[in-house]
This record gives sequence, C-alpha cells and structure tokens, in this order.
Amino acid sequence: MRKIVWLVCLSVAILAMEAQGATRYRDGQALRVASAAAMVIDQVSGRVIYEKNTDSIMPIASISKLMTAMVVLDSGLPLSQSVTIAQIDTQNVKMSRSKIQPGMSFTRLDLLKLALMASENRAAAALARSFPGGTPGFVAEMNAKAAQLGMQNTRFMDPTGLNPGNVSTATDLVKMVNASYGYPIIRDFSTSDSMQMELDAPRKRKVLAWHNSNRLVINKSWEIGLSKTGYISEAGRCLVMQARIAERKVIIVLLDSWGKFTRVADAARIKRWIEGAEKRQQMAPVVSS
Repeated sequence: MRKIVWLVCLSVAILAMEAQGATRYRDGQALRVASAAAMVIDQVSGRVIYEKNTDSIMPIASISKLMTAMVVLDSGLPLSQSVTIAQIDTQNVKMSRSKIQPGMSFTRLDLLKLALMASENRAAAALARSFPGGTPGFVAEMNAKAAQLGMQNTRFMDPTGLNPGNVSTATDLVKMVNASYGYPIIRDFSTSDSMQMELDAPRKRKVLAWHNSNRLVINKSWEIGLSKTGYISEAGRCLVMQARIAERKVIIVLLDSWGKFTRVADAARIKRWIEGAEKRQQMAPVVSS
C-alpha cells in the first residue's frame, strides 16, 4: 500500500515537473521577475507572453495618471486654457515634493505633460479640480471610463494615485495601457525626456526643469511608445510601458517592485528574454510563477 502511495506521489511530482518544463525554452531558460505582479502581452495579437499574480488587486500609485489624462482628453476641455494652482491642490500630497507652487499658472496641456512625464501630483490635482463638477466629478468619470474599458477590478478615489484606494490588477492595467496608447498626446508626453518653463519671479526670471520619471525613455536600446511609473509605500514601485522589442509590440505591467531599481531590472530581464525567444523562434506560450 505504501508503495502504491509512493508511486502515485512520484507520478504527480513528475507531471508537475513536466508542466513546469513546458513553460521553459528547450535550452532551460525561463523568465523570472521580482515584481509581486506582472504581465506581458503581445499588443497586436493579445497573446499573453508572461503572467504572474495578474488578478491580484493592489494599489497602483501614479499609474492612475494615465486614466487622469484620458478623462481630460475625452472631456474636450480647451488644452490652451490657463489653470492656476490653488492651495487645495497641494493638500493630501503626503511626502511628495513638487516644484509647482500655489499661484503659478499653466495651460491644461502643460499640466498634462507634467503629470504624465514627471508624475507631478499637483498638476494632476489641478486638472481634476478645474474639471466641470470638480474633483468628485472627475473621479466619477475615471471610474466610468474604467468600467467602459472592462476594468472590472479597478477603482479610483483620486486623480494622482497618492490615495492607496486607487487599486487595480495587472490584467486590468494592460487594458488601460492599451487604451492610453490610442492617444497621441499621452504617447508623446509620457515618453518625453524633459520639460523646461520660464516663470516670472519677483527679482528675476526663474527656469524650472522637470525630467521623465522613467529614465529608460532615454536609453537607446529601448524603443518605448508609452511609459508611466508609480510609487507610494502601499503600492511599492510600479511601471507600465508599451515598447517594441525584437520587432514585437508588447505591453509590460510591473506592480509592487521592491527596491529602487527592481522594476527597471525586471523590464530589462523581460526585454532580454523576448529577444532571446525571437532568436530561437520559440516564444513560450505562457509562463506563470
């Protein structure tokens, strides 16, 4: 009897190993990422290339700003209209530094670029506040847009992502990134390297400069079509991108990466893995971990 049980257990173990081996290349190479949740899909076919905890609901931090940008652009509000930063735009910005101060004025277009490129929280807050219906109305539109896109496990509570109540899944975020990619302004602004503005100061003209929060956009080995980073303590470090790798358009979602450089390292691992797969012409169907 013991022998039979032992043989059954051995058979189950062998089947498990064979199933695991099916997710690997024949040379034994497999993709492992450190981020708590991750998803990579072929943007053209929708085929899943890699997945890990894709249905885990977790805070998404400033990845939220992609939805903020879509709601602003969908509204048809004049992008050339000036918006003055108010004191309320600086509230609820925990441990968040900003070069934007109350009293400064920006066009709605400039605020969009600052929110997408430099992840400026006060820019996103001002965009929502200046929306018809104010911030509550804006957040309602964010959730309505999420529902329209089929993001069933997503909820927004603020336009910046600083509220940990902004939650989603890797599966849902693939939908949001894909939708965002359809907006040329979002593609352009989210991948811009930097932005400078001259502001009149009491004694001399002041030049403010901002840089992209994802430095991969200036890495010549990457061809990035859309990018957004995010970080709050509850969400960890997050990164979503649309990129062309080995002539393949892919969407990458990385959530809750520990450490300052883990999300970038994970992205690099994904890039090398896809490039290696193309060389062998043996793209693995789905890898779960």
